[in-house]
Amino acid sequence: MRFIKTQDGSHTVFNQKYQEHYHTISGALEEALEKHVNAIGVEDGFHILDFCFGLGYNSIIATKKHKKLQIVGLENDIEIIKAIKELEVPREIEKEFAAFRDLAEKLEITDDDNNTIKLIIGDALVSLDSLPKEYFDRVFFDPFSPGKQPEMWSRKVFQKVNNIMKPGAKLSTYSCAKFVRQNMLAAGFKVLDGPIVGRKSPATIAIKM
Repeated sequence: MRFIKTQDGSHTVFNQKYQEHYHTISGALEEALEKHVNAIGVEDGFHILDFCFGLGYNSIIATKKHKKLQIVGLENDIEIIKAIKELEVPREIEKEFAAFRDLAEKLEITDDDNNTIKLIIGDALVSLDSLPKEYFDRVFFDPFSPGKQPEMWSRKVFQKVNNIMKPGAKLSTYSCAKFVRQNMLAAGFKVLDGPIVGRKSPATIAIKM
């Protein structure tokens, strides 16, 4: 697996199946921080779903300066999880990544601040059905793009995600595609523009009403 350095010094990987990078080339760290963690806010003790966990940037960065987070990551590709062990990351998040380097072997790790990341390996659409209703405070929604992986962006998927979120809970995603937002609205979300990071169009924030 070949790591690719992004413009902010962090690294990503190119997926051959979907012919896409896991993160924007403008910066994997910047994307995780600004489009996800900072965009919807994280508080100590939150229950977080990381839909399509990938290299773990969204969840692992969320643990920085937080305690007692309970994070569930859904991921189909164990090979990308194995890559976390060798991933070179910027100095400011070295400590957080060090705590979770062995996720591929252990699948559940708790760091020194009692933040827990638990991975469920398999089809994310199937895994959703095993999760408790009205449980999650935040969702990082990060599949490959709607053009490459449209099945992940359907009304049915957003309805399943809505069902496991608490009232008032927030979801973040990088896509602002019209049909994506329409599917979110149809699933019962309020939809807002997220930050503009690394490209001209905004990200998306969805709130369970």
